[in-house]
Amino acid sequence: MYMRNLILSGLCIGLLLVSCDQVAEKVKNEAQGLASETNAQVQKAINDLNLEYVEEGAQTVITYDEVNAAQQAWCDALVKIGKLKEEGGDYKAFAEQVLSDAYNYDHGKVFFKPTLAFGDQTFRNDKKGALAYFVGGDPDYPNDKGFALTPWVKARYDNAGDKNQGIQIYGSVAITMGNVWVTSKDGKEVMVDKTWVFKKGKDGKLRIIVHKSALPFAPTTK
Repeated sequence: MYMRNLILSGLCIGLLLVSCDQVAEKVKNEAQGLASETNAQVQKAINDLNLEYVEEGAQTVITYDEVNAAQQAWCDALVKIGKLKEEGGDYKAFAEQVLSDAYNYDHGKVFFKPTLAFGDQTFRNDKKGALAYFVGGDPDYPNDKGFALTPWVKARYDNAGDKNQGIQIYGSVAITMGNVWVTSKDGKEVMVDKTWVFKKGKDGKLRIIVHKSALPFAPTTK
């Protein structure tokens, strides 16, 4: 009886090992299939967008439509912050949410050089500094009056060149260069030079990792 039970136990262990090996092999094959499918999708996007370079191992590729949508969303958010302030809404909470949704502050580094910042507060590499620039009210940034609180009633962007020439895509990273126009309530329109770098997160959302803004150079005339 003892020998019989020992043999049966050995058979069960053997079957279990075979079963585990089969499951492991199945998981491996499924993973390879998924990776192959992902690579094919990435390559198709590279071909469709006529990209010249994509980082090795890229799991996703940003599209031109996604970049343009992110730029327009930034313009719309800028206008809404000022509108909420005018209407007595919680504009500061909304601005904080914009910085979480549109910028990479909650996930990693952001390099932000605002238009009207100077001195030792020229660069705003944390969310606190960025929020102060947009809505003011932070004693640590006494020169910030709140760029978004003008308020601006309209904002639009335009990338350099024709169509999408002003956008470079490198897999999960995209760079744009062009202008943003903002219009105040009195109808005055101001143009700034704008460079953005977007990175696509694992959740599929584009977030700003570099934002450089400056007023156009105006040479003095004699």
